Formats: sequence, C-alpha cells, structure tokens
Amino acid sequence: MEGNNTMLLKSHKSHILSTARAAPTLNPTAPTTSLPPLGRLMSASTEQISTALANLRLLYFPSPPPPLPKNITIPKRNLPKHLTNGLSSIPDSGYASADDDDNEDDATGGSSRGSMVSSAVEAWTQPERNGDAEAELELLRADPFERAFAIKWVTGFISRCDMWVELAEGGVDEGLVNGADENGESITREKLVENATAILSLFSRDEEEDCSVTRTFQFPLASGDDEGVEEESIIKVELNDAPLSSQDHTSVGLQSWGSSILLSEKMAASPANFSLVQPSTNLRKPLRILELGAGTGLLSLVAAKILAEVEPKPVIVATDYHPDVLENLKQNVHTNFPSTSSLDSKRCPIDVKCLDWEHPQYDAPLDERFDVILAADVVYHPDHARWIKDCVEKLLRTPGTCGSEGSGQRSRQGGVVWMMIAIRSTGRHEGLHATVDELFTPSTEHSVGELIIFEKEEVSKQDGVGRADEGSYTLFKIGWSG
Repeated sequence: MEGNNTMLLKSHKSHILSTARAAPTLNPTAPTTSLPPLGRLMSASTEQISTALANLRLLYFPSPPPPLPKNITIPKRNLPKHLTNGLSSIPDSGYASADDDDNEDDATGGSSRGSMVSSAVEAWTQPERNGDAEAELELLRADPFERAFAIKWVTGFISRCDMWVELAEGGVDEGLVNGADENGESITREKLVENATAILSLFSRDEEEDCSVTRTFQFPLASGDDEGVEEESIIKVELNDAPLSSQDHTSVGLQSWGSSILLSEKMAASPANFSLVQPSTNLRKPLRILELGAGTGLLSLVAAKILAEVEPKPVIVATDYHPDVLENLKQNVHTNFPSTSSLDSKRCPIDVKCLDWEHPQYDAPLDERFDVILAADVVYHPDHARWIKDCVEKLLRTPGTCGSEGSGQRSRQGGVVWMMIAIRSTGRHEGLHATVDELFTPSTEHSVGELIIFEKEEVSKQDGVGRADEGSYTLFKIGWSG
C-alpha cells in the first residue's frame, strides 16, 4: 500500500514539474513556430503531425494530474518502552528522522517505506520554485494571436486531411519501405485526424465558456380552418445544446444541426405535406412517428407541438445511441412538455429510446411499424446509410397494412421517410450524402416492395444556420415502391 501511495504522489509531483518547468520533451512551444505549414501538408510525416497536435494539447488543454491517494499509511515506529511509565523513551513529534528509519529497517529487516512516503508527501507540499517558466507558459496560453493561429491551423488541417491520410496507403510516409505497414500507417493518420477534431471541439467549447447553451426556436405553424383558409401561429421549442465530448465523436447529437432546423421549419410550414395531420374521425389507432438519430430531439418536439390537438394522441418515439445524447434528449422533452398529468389535453408525450443502427433491438415501442420516420443529418460514416435502410425496412409501415389512418392513400402506399442530409464538399464527411442516393435507388426499373426515393429537394443554406462545412442540403422523401 505504501509503495502505491508513493508512486501516486511522485506521479503528481512529476506532472506539476513537467507542466511548470517544461521539460524538453514536454515543453509546449508557440503554435506560430511549431506547427508545420499546411501548404506542405502532403510532405509532412505522421510523426510531425502527431508532435504538432501533442504540442497543442499540452499547451492549451494539459491533462489533470492523477488523483491523490485517499489514505496514506505511515508505518508505526517501534521504540522501546520506558521501564517505569510504559511510554516511549523519546517524545514523538510526528516526524520520522532518517536515523530512526534506518534503525527501524535494521531492526525489522524491511525497507524504508515510511521514509519514502514521508519524502513524497513533502515533495508534493513543497511550493514550486520555478515560477518564471510557469508564468511564461501562462502568457503563451493567453496570447490571442497564437490561439487564433492554432485554431486556424487545426481547421485547415481537418479540411485538407483526406489526401494526407490517403497518401499513407501508398507507403510514402517516413519509415515505410515499399509500402510496408501501409494499413497501420493509414489507421494512425485517421486517429490523428480524430484527435485534431477533438482539439477543435475543445477550442469551440472554450469559446462557449465550456457550458451548455439554451437555444429557443420559433417556427410559423400553418393550419387550415373549416373553410380551408390557412391560419398561422407560432410554435416554440426550447433546447439544451450541450458541449461536444472531446473524447467521443459519436456524441455529435448533443447539439442541434442545420438540417434539423431547416426540416423543422418546413414541417411547421406545411404539416400536411409531411403527413403530420389529424387522422379521419373513424380512426382508432394513433399516428406513429419515429425519429432516427434524434440528437437534441428538435424534429420530434416540433412534430409533437404540431399534433398537440390531435386525437387520439400520436405515438412519437425519439431514438439515438450515445448515453449522454439520450440523457440530454430526455431533458429537452421534459423542458418542452413538463406536465405529467393525464388530464393535460395538450400534452403530447415523446418516448426516448436507445437504437443502435448497426445492432438494432426492436423492443417496445419499436415492435410496431411507424407511419412517419424523420431523420436529419444522420450520415457521418459510409455504413450509416446502409444501417439506416436496414432499420427502416423493419420499422416503416408497409403498403396495405393497417396504419393510423385505417384506409386511404397512405394505407395503400405505406409509411414515408423524410430525411434531410447536409452536403459537405470538404473534410472527412465530404460526399457522404451520395450514399443515400446509392442505397435508395431501385435495383430494377419496375421493382416492387423496395425502399426508393420518391422526391428530392435541394435546400439552400441560410445565414446563421448550419456549420462551416455545410454547403447546402438535400431533402429526401423515401417510401415503398409499388
């Protein structure tokens, strides 16, 4: 136990000394002098980029020291008892001298573990003497020009990284001979790109003061009266956009993305076009709506508010995969529908469920098919569109089956999928929108019973909506061929 305590304490001391004194191997340097020029990125080695990113992490986001041990055990000293009063012959001040420890070790045959722990505690509690180096490091950290240069470099690296990663596959990097270990080198470079993305996320989180942001969205809602005249009201949705995880890229659902905002706007402007209408009066089954990759839940919340007056109450299920995303999603649902009273006629409940597209489990409420499936910005990997298609085949109501409307055109055609995808022309996700076109194209001209694209609409980017790498958007209407 004492040995473990000593190692932990030495680790703490080593961490502080390395940060403040800046040992040569761990000494952060100014980004303007240490980052390789992006104009020569194709000739930069994996080691150079790795060193550059490590320097940025150490400079701006140093790792915290390991936790202090909760209990530090100091060995008891065995001193001879006084013959008359039974007390130790030497008053004990609580500090052990080197001579005492040596005597104890000689008497017991053990090591000077007590001395090591005492020295480690003393080293930990000593004030750091090299304040000049620490002050210089803090000045460098606070330099706005250096920070802006670092952010610009990381952003540029991510936008140009694809070719750099592909070069490794040909074995052109240092240390590769005749293309040896080319696969491993490519994987290493891909991990460095993920590291760069995480660093950029950390910079963004710092810019937002490392806190969640509450965003309020208002969408004009068009509705028809008995005479067919459209009236307009406003629906309001309040969302918590949490900071992205710096360690897990699958947490992107913690924030609202441009696709979900634009699709929500379209849904509110024309609910009937998106099958978000009150069923016929003779219907018994409620409208069933599913959101894939719900993230903050904006689409589900907008659908719920559009259908707030509909009877019977629709069944709305918002799904995602990441635990933090699901927890934030539940909070957003509670914020917008705080009442749990069954007497609240305007309450439209949303069920939050975990759904792993790659390994889906179709437990209740996913054990019944849905009339409408909504999805926005859900393709971040070449396999995502394929996994989504497999899920939709299991979850979308098929033609001729009894849906919420019981009869009519939608019953004959089956359910419908509305999917909004961002078109990215740069970065790691460039061109992934094309996988949706490829997978939902009919295999034959007269195919029947396949999921195909019925309609496509190009949607322009709006000012203040979406991320920098989003050039425009495509809205897909997908359903069963017949």
